[in-house]
Amino acid sequence: MQRGIDASRPQEQPVAKRLMAAAPKTVNRNIPAKRAEFVDDPTSRVLRLYPWANDTAIEPAMSNDNKPKTPKDTHYAKLRRAHRDEKSGGAPAFRPRQPVPPGETAADGLVRLYGLHTVRAALDNPRRRIKKMLVTRNAAERLAIADLTALPFETEMVEPKDIDKVTGSDAVHQGVLIEAEPLKPKRLDALGDTTLVLVLDQVTDPHNVGAILRSAVAFGAGALITTARHSPHESGVLAKSASGALEHIDQIEVKNLADALGQLHEAGFQTIGLDSDGPAELEKSFAGERIALVLGAEGKGLRQKTRETVTTLARLDMPGAIRSLNVSNAAAVSLYAARKFLG
Repeated sequence: MQRGIDASRPQEQPVAKRLMAAAPKTVNRNIPAKRAEFVDDPTSRVLRLYPWANDTAIEPAMSNDNKPKTPKDTHYAKLRRAHRDEKSGGAPAFRPRQPVPPGETAADGLVRLYGLHTVRAALDNPRRRIKKMLVTRNAAERLAIADLTALPFETEMVEPKDIDKVTGSDAVHQGVLIEAEPLKPKRLDALGDTTLVLVLDQVTDPHNVGAILRSAVAFGAGALITTARHSPHESGVLAKSASGALEHIDQIEVKNLADALGQLHEAGFQTIGLDSDGPAELEKSFAGERIALVLGAEGKGLRQKTRETVTTLARLDMPGAIRSLNVSNAAAVSLYAARKFLG
């Protein structure tokens, strides 16, 4: 069966041009075509061209190579299909599924917190103002919530996939999510009589800050002091990394870290900046009854002004082949040493 195109007819010339463009490389596209047609046979669809000079068809050269396709052929075929599909707006079948980004914030400035430990700690914190909860039946049982209707905020029993739609596909929510007001940071003069605090000099990664919060609570630190700028805000990622510690420690934001360190000195704190090139070992640097450990961001470490303002610089001695630690690990080791000194 065949379908012909007469190139001598003006209305069919655009179609003929497209057929010529689609011709195999073995066909001479410079030959003017009087007529072009596709011929369907049991094995392929062949473009047959008819020159002006005579009405004899030019058959495209057909390969008799019946060798099986190599992996290279398959690879380039996929690349060609990918390029074609992208141009046409379609998605290639082998393109991996992209994860949905998590939704950290809700309406009215609320934060979304998720995970069993995170939510349990938030429920037990009288300072936390919760507005809404999405929870699966299994998570409600693990949280020991007998009656959802007794909670003083909106609750909804859902399936895990419903929470996925809110948090994003990468969030490990464990079947529970709350929308709540962020905790208000405290002022530096609200430290009270705590003897151990942690100070972060522009540590921006929420996973690191969350892990540091967890260690700070574990070793009895009274507060975490951060800068108002270049520090992560409260979020589901930070709270999940903190595993509930967000609700158990005062968080203090300061505009000027050097001024804050000066206030700590006036309050009787020894401020120790952790630095890999510090002149003394951390364990031999402790003095006094109140300690503030100061840690900088990974890579750049403490800023110059911070280095000049702290009471002393100290290092963590590491006898192994690796001489540096992730900032959250360095915080945990330093907190342990400080707590051991303070008793």
